[in-house]
Amino acid sequence: MTTIDPVMDPMRSAGLLTVEAPAVEIRDLGIRYDLRLTKRTTLKGSLGGMLRRSQGGENHFWALRHLSFTLAQGESLAVIGPNGAGKSTLLLALAGILQPSEGQILSHGRVSTLLTLGAGFEVELTGRDNIDLVGAFLGIEQSQMDLLTPSIIEFADIGKFIDAPVKTYSAGMRARLGFSIATAVTPDILLLDEVLGTGDQTFRARSQARVRELVGKAKAIVLVTHDLSFVSEFCNRAILMERGGIIDEGEPGVIVDLYRQRVAEHKLLAEEDAQRFAAVPTPNAS
Repeated sequence: MTTIDPVMDPMRSAGLLTVEAPAVEIRDLGIRYDLRLTKRTTLKGSLGGMLRRSQGGENHFWALRHLSFTLAQGESLAVIGPNGAGKSTLLLALAGILQPSEGQILSHGRVSTLLTLGAGFEVELTGRDNIDLVGAFLGIEQSQMDLLTPSIIEFADIGKFIDAPVKTYSAGMRARLGFSIATAVTPDILLLDEVLGTGDQTFRARSQARVRELVGKAKAIVLVTHDLSFVSEFCNRAILMERGGIIDEGEPGVIVDLYRQRVAEHKLLAEEDAQRFAAVPTPNAS
């Protein structure tokens, strides 16, 4: 992820434009995976590789291709679509974990990500120590983290486990602590991937309220979720993705309805494909 270069945006850098810069600009983004780096080999994968070679295919595929959109300041953007659409790959690219194979990601602000809550914790250290560690990783002064720590601990609500090694935590406890840390630092851009269902009903309600607070502070949010009711209620814009591209974008209710329509159509196609596959004789069948 890069920041805007004044040479690339001379009018804005010269003060001739007063329009607030967007939080993120995606310009013709492409992410390509090299299939030769995959260690696991399955029957399905082998047959797929044979098919690609027979068709003159390449040893790579594009998880994302020709994506372009802008995320405005204070916007809550939902990214929806079927499995394999490229949603999580997009978030990994926005987080700077994956570098673009082509195109650009131009970011204006500090990014905080809840893609895998608690995945980066040092399990031998306590929860309290990990709060300081994450703060240092995010470039936050220790004095500021000292001020934030009590509210982080209170929100995570894991009791005495805050002073126990993280390796003793359940997955839910790690997620709660990770969520509490990531949302306590009030990032400019917050990336969420199926994390608002973490914990019990009480914590889910609190986590949704916390994210709403961030939106109220004019922070930008990108949310990947399968909870379509939450998309319609919480987000002010949505993007529908399929096969690494954007199908449509706009008002959440409209995009959710389009997604439901396409899912129904695709289910019919899947049933037809399953019937055709079932008709193929199994090797060595009597």
